[in-house]
Amino acid sequence: MSNSQQPIPQLYIGLMSGTSADGIDLALVDFSDNKIELKASFYQAYSKEIQQEITSLYQTKANELELAFSLDKKLAQLFAEAIKRFLQQEHLSAADIAAIGNHGQTIRHRPNQEHAFTLQIGCNQTLASRTDIRVIGDFRQKDIVLGGQGAPLVPAFHQAIFADIEDDVFIVNIGGIANITYLPKDKNNAVLGFDTGPGNGLMDEWYQQHFSGLYDENGNWAASGQIDQALLSAFLSDSYFKQQAPKSTGREVFHLPWIQQKINRKNCNAEDVQATLCALTSATISTEIKRIAHHGKVFLCGGGAYNKHLKNQLKQQLNTFEFTNLPDTIPNDALEAMAFAWLAYAYDKNIFGNIPAVTGAYEQTVLGHCIFP
Repeated sequence: MSNSQQPIPQLYIGLMSGTSADGIDLALVDFSDNKIELKASFYQAYSKEIQQEITSLYQTKANELELAFSLDKKLAQLFAEAIKRFLQQEHLSAADIAAIGNHGQTIRHRPNQEHAFTLQIGCNQTLASRTDIRVIGDFRQKDIVLGGQGAPLVPAFHQAIFADIEDDVFIVNIGGIANITYLPKDKNNAVLGFDTGPGNGLMDEWYQQHFSGLYDENGNWAASGQIDQALLSAFLSDSYFKQQAPKSTGREVFHLPWIQQKINRKNCNAEDVQATLCALTSATISTEIKRIAHHGKVFLCGGGAYNKHLKNQLKQQLNTFEFTNLPDTIPNDALEAMAFAWLAYAYDKNIFGNIPAVTGAYEQTVLGHCIFP
């Protein structure tokens, strides 16, 4: 049998490095027989130095071009090392993998300016050459070209895996930025999805200003403070929260100087600011959900799902909704990485990867492009 007649492997690796910049999430997904089955997952934390290199590029700075493209190669090498460890863990070789779906690391997202762009680093060619596996990446670019936001892209995957639920469904992903996907019970209605605003990102940055750790575990520090209603109103006055979807944002907008600007000339206790930042995340998520529906199922995912204080606030504010755990077959930590494995599979199978009602693009399209080793 010639090589062109050999069956194509159906194992794909999805790679995600989110705006929290805490580490690399990998998911091994089997798409054989038209199924979506997670076979294994893997996480590699970043060092504090790498995290700082990433987050420093969320805002404009001197020499950023040099720094960004040096980090582009460095991250790709870290991605490749993580994938090699993952394959070793699963007793697989590069030849067993059809492709890697690489989201990369977003460092700048400007979808609303005249010449819109979005930038994810983690060089696809370096990754392909270092792993000897085909890489499909740059998923956001074509949607931007077609007039879209280039984000969020995960709703198309959510539609594929949650389509059988007979209820209004909200998937709330709380990473550095929070986003929601709405899958309507009535399949004639449009799937929606957009960034609601800050997720963990602002809370993490404020916490790191006062402690040596990376994040407020369980939201304990936030729970020790009091919500400052005047400060919360100042936070909520940001124009982003008044925008109508489709909309998307990033850490280059919601960052530490944004907090400091809002609390300027206010005498606030640090723990009260943290409590108010947590209230901002919960309020912006719950407000957007209640604008869409009055009841339904809510699935929480992303790092924010582990913040007990935030989760409790959301449950109080969305008390007519049913909070449901993700299926055992789709663990929280692997969900986004699974989405980019699916986008790589969708590229190969010529399946549309964007939803115009979500991103604002004027047409559906296959997303990404392929890089060979």
